[in-house]
Amino acid sequence: MTDHAQRFTGRVADYEKYRLRYSAAVLDVLKERCGLTTSSIVADVGAGTGMLAELFLENGNRVIAVEPNAEMRAACERLRERYSGLSVVAAAAEATTLADASIDFLSVGRAWHWFDRNRAVVEFRRILRPGGWLVLVTNRRSKDGSAEAKEYEEILMEFGTDYRELQSEYRVYDDMAPVFPAGVVVRETIRGEQMLTLEEFLGQTQSSSVAPMPGDAKYASMQRALRDFFQRFQRDGVLRTGTVCSVMACQVD
Repeated sequence: MTDHAQRFTGRVADYEKYRLRYSAAVLDVLKERCGLTTSSIVADVGAGTGMLAELFLENGNRVIAVEPNAEMRAACERLRERYSGLSVVAAAAEATTLADASIDFLSVGRAWHWFDRNRAVVEFRRILRPGGWLVLVTNRRSKDGSAEAKEYEEILMEFGTDYRELQSEYRVYDDMAPVFPAGVVVRETIRGEQMLTLEEFLGQTQSSSVAPMPGDAKYASMQRALRDFFQRFQRDGVLRTGTVCSVMACQVD
């Protein structure tokens, strides 16, 4: 387990309550372009609290959630109260413990940049069946060049613990095609909008791994900056922001 696995320790409550959910349209893309059916077996790797896994569970799929962080995994385990098709495994992307050629779809949501990608790809090839799919799904606020988007980025740059350093890591999603170079590559972008109260806005930001925790020297200053930002851009007590959900899928060659 790498240190990255512990970045969300202490953030699970905010993550569960405020984190931006995945669009149900993700399933439409996978059904239409990748052949996802209710009988497909899915491994959700770096599953966190199970937000992406829940989409597949709602679709009737059997899902194996692989998550190394104990707090995140405990939250994911609670989904078993509603979904009998869920199994939760304490393991990392680089060593999932799953059987050879046992998975039809391997999904990763907002976690690919934390993996040792060379080792993870070897592991993914091992557990995916021939013709199976690796699916990366990202979900974020829109960076549309507006004054609002620019100012929010500036807050993250100034107060985020290592946000500046992580920008290069986030770009790995643009380099997915070489993962399985002989396979089919599918890319789709799903745009939407979210409406956040001040509480939701603060909580969603705090669910990020780069947000300073209470007790950190930057915590109070960031909270003041976020509150000022909200007051300037809110309308009728609500902040409206565009969202971008990207689906990138590669078929095993």
